[in-house]
Amino acid sequence: MPEIEHPGDGVEIDLISGERMRNKTSMEKIRMILDDVRKGNIVILEEGLTPDEESKLIEVTMTEINPDDFSGIEIESFPRSAATNGGFLSRLMGNDSSAKLTVIGPANQIHSLQRDETLIRALISQR
Repeated sequence: MPEIEHPGDGVEIDLISGERMRNKTSMEKIRMILDDVRKGNIVILEEGLTPDEESKLIEVTMTEINPDDFSGIEIESFPRSAATNGGFLSRLMGNDSSAKLTVIGPANQIHSLQRDETLIRALISQR
């Protein structure tokens, strides 16, 4: 994917579709996420990760933390229940996914990451 030029010290947000992640192995997903976050990007996954993949992401992150270079990640997932999974049209089309939206970003840029039943809110500093 080509790099996007952005002026100043803005924050880049990568919105990654479930389709893009579907054919990747767990380690390919984790590597892609960590590479983006290490660049200072915020990653939003349309379909999130499995619990095992989230555990592995945290495990790999812990091995890469370096106080001078990489301070780790913040991660929050927003589950989609059957009642809120796109409503009638999704059920009609046979979309019975338990997918979840996941936000992942550099720990030194995300000052606050909160979730309730209907919202994920992030306070992000510039690089």
